[in-house]
Amino acid sequence: MPDPLRDDIRLLGGLLGDVLREAGGQDLLDDVERLRELTIRAYGVDDGGAALAEASDVVAGYSLERAEQVARAFTCYFHLANLAEEYHRVRVLRQREAESGAAIEESLPAAFTRLTEEVGREEALRRLSELEFRPVLTAHPTEARRRAVSGAVRRISDLLADRDTVELGGTSRSENERRLIAEIDTMWRTSPIRASKPTVLDEVKTAMGVFDATLFEIYPEVYRRLDDWLLDGDAGRTEPLAKPFVYLGSWIGGDRDGNPNVTAEVTRQAATLAAEHALTALEQAARATGRKLTLEEATTPASDGLKALWQRMRQLSEGLAAQAAAESPNEPHRAAVLAIAGRIGATRARDADLAYREPAELEADLAIVQSSLVEAGANRAAYGDLQRLLWQVQSFGFHLAEIEVRQHSQVHAAALEEIHDKGVHGELSDRTREVLDTFRALGAVQKRFGQRAARRYIVSFTQAPEHMAAVYELAALAFDGADDAPVVDAIPLFETFADLENSVDILEAMLEMPQVQQRLAENGRRVEVMLGYSDSSKDVGPVAATLALHSAQSRIAQWAQRHDITLTLFHGRGGALGRGGGPANRAVLAQPPHSVDGRFKLTEQGEVILARYGNPTIAARHIEQVAAATLLASAPSTEKRNAEATERFSELAAALDATSRARFHELVKSEGFPQWFAEVTPLEEVGLLPIGSRPAKRGLSVNSLDDLRAIPWVFSWSQARINLAGWYGLGTALREYGDLDELRAAYREWPLFTTLLDNIEMSLAKADERIARMYLDLGDRDDLAEMVLTEMHRTYEWVLKVTGNQWPLASRRVLGRAVQLRSPYVDALSLLQVRALRALRTQGASEGLTVDDGEWVDGGYKDRWRHLLLLTVNGVSAGLQNTG
Repeated sequence: MPDPLRDDIRLLGGLLGDVLREAGGQDLLDDVERLRELTIRAYGVDDGGAALAEASDVVAGYSLERAEQVARAFTCYFHLANLAEEYHRVRVLRQREAESGAAIEESLPAAFTRLTEEVGREEALRRLSELEFRPVLTAHPTEARRRAVSGAVRRISDLLADRDTVELGGTSRSENERRLIAEIDTMWRTSPIRASKPTVLDEVKTAMGVFDATLFEIYPEVYRRLDDWLLDGDAGRTEPLAKPFVYLGSWIGGDRDGNPNVTAEVTRQAATLAAEHALTALEQAARATGRKLTLEEATTPASDGLKALWQRMRQLSEGLAAQAAAESPNEPHRAAVLAIAGRIGATRARDADLAYREPAELEADLAIVQSSLVEAGANRAAYGDLQRLLWQVQSFGFHLAEIEVRQHSQVHAAALEEIHDKGVHGELSDRTREVLDTFRALGAVQKRFGQRAARRYIVSFTQAPEHMAAVYELAALAFDGADDAPVVDAIPLFETFADLENSVDILEAMLEMPQVQQRLAENGRRVEVMLGYSDSSKDVGPVAATLALHSAQSRIAQWAQRHDITLTLFHGRGGALGRGGGPANRAVLAQPPHSVDGRFKLTEQGEVILARYGNPTIAARHIEQVAAATLLASAPSTEKRNAEATERFSELAAALDATSRARFHELVKSEGFPQWFAEVTPLEEVGLLPIGSRPAKRGLSVNSLDDLRAIPWVFSWSQARINLAGWYGLGTALREYGDLDELRAAYREWPLFTTLLDNIEMSLAKADERIARMYLDLGDRDDLAEMVLTEMHRTYEWVLKVTGNQWPLASRRVLGRAVQLRSPYVDALSLLQVRALRALRTQGASEGLTVDDGEWVDGGYKDRWRHLLLLTVNGVSAGLQNTG
């Protein structure tokens, strides 16, 4: 471990020890230390499980109160270790940039340089101008950490950074440590579990916090850094070459698939709340920019265009113009921008006389100011902070993030059937009225904030062209006049294996719809198609799903080329490896030819949002990495390599697909599997965690895996330290294929296979066979438990054979080190979780019998055991980091 990181973790760990001693006495600290030492001793030691058994005995001896305290202590430790590692990433990134400049590895300048070598600078600039990266924030419940805890983490992180960036003398260093221990004490005393589920608007506010903290400032920072590199010495004094390419989307407040809490009114409120944040940020930025433009008329005269703009401002409001002029004597550019800021404020306040009707009006006014400055020779003022403000307007508009609506195809079908039967103004059910009101909400949002604010409508489980047609029919039915209807782009979401296989046939039929043809004529023949990673993986297993998604992308890309369509594939990825997780930039570079073409869109959800966008430096790096990969994905060398590898290893792909799918189905289609799964993992309890507004299930019981959402499917396996959703079936598929030389060649030469194995290797590194056995022992199906353990061992063995590593992640030193250092601490929480599960699963749990140390399961104690379990779920999530 690097010395600075080790020092930070020792400091924070020592302060946590002081807090535990103060709060619970030396005995509490001793108990925590003893369990910590035992799990560290047990990790990676082949002693027949003696050390782990001793640690388990220690846990069994805790009272419920002590078990809860120990669980909270380890969870606090993980939050501290996480923030120390995050800050060290920032430290390393800054050091690399200082040493290597802007063109560090996986940066946009590095990608542009390589692309220029292949296609020439003019073509590279054209592709750069058309680059699009569209992250879409979702409220999928995988972030187990409370917002209150996140606040404490952020404050501790800032204090840690102060120790690096500020010269702390003796007194100031002591004050820093006093504040650190106070924040850690607050974290320890704050319940890690919410008292109630968040509302949808709570989730919107959480996303807005990320916008306020990082995104509003980071987007133009990324563009500025790119422009500095592209223009070198001319940067900041000539028209920028960098154009906005990051456009934020959001499902929060729009995704109603299975979430009855998302209503039409909630969608309107979510859009209004986002616009409030966007307009507030723009007004403040415009005011700050204007105040700096203290260029007097004598040195920087106003152009005719600026004088005309000023006259329009006076006509709109003499009072606003007079105030701006009073603040800017003989400073026409400052006065103009301050007046513009006043109009942005009026837009936020809905002052019809002064408000901008749309962002394009605001952008035009700022362009007039910029042009006037250039005409007067003040280029640095024109292309400095004013350009930054323009980038922000172009990126966020007045809406901040486009709200995307999502609904299940069967809900549309049921609504249409009812409307055809009773008429659109008949006695309709609440659900059908809500479907129609959703389109009315889209219309209201578009009228207030423009088309960019909300026009995408995603159809979950698109299985027939009729499911697309239903969206356009319902949109028309919701309004009495066609002129009132909003612009809607229906987007198919192909989720299951069968849907992916049938995707092109459905798209072909979709093209014949008049509404689709009309939209193609209006939008430059642009089509978006969404691919579901989660349900396809739950449907056929991680290996077959990965291959099916790759094949579907290739066929959809070819379909788009045949019809002269500009295609954007929308990747519904999660944070966990069983849901398409892993490094996004590496995934982009493994896509089939023409499936990217300079456009990449994906869901960012749960713990991934804060991990990628919570820190400004890391957010900028993530955006650059994904954008750089998106630019390079269409480079001739990248496309050639992917195409040749896909063709060469097609027989291997077919073999892995068939064998892994058969092995996966052998397990999940076994009689009684769903009930057994719920018994040996904390599935039901995960559903009780108040971490999201959406229910964990679509409505049925665990008698059916089809109705189980993919998040608890993945989350539960990761909590049980099995991670089955990320690897099951691969070991058998590799063994049956058997040709190790060919498999190693595929790992070297085929990016898709490389990424698949690397992600599975990470999944295996976070799994633990010793702990897994404890969970599997909670069930009464030795046959199913043996299938899981056999496949785990087989996958572990064959992945290492193919990669050539001695242990998982051996070739990825930083990540491997982090996982190895965390695992013993996660083990401690897993032992506590198993104890709680055993108590809740005991045969007599519903009869008031005693378990373990003689404490009652029923009555108040059943709730206490469940509370302990939820504490450990929270802690394991913090330790593993990509659980959902």
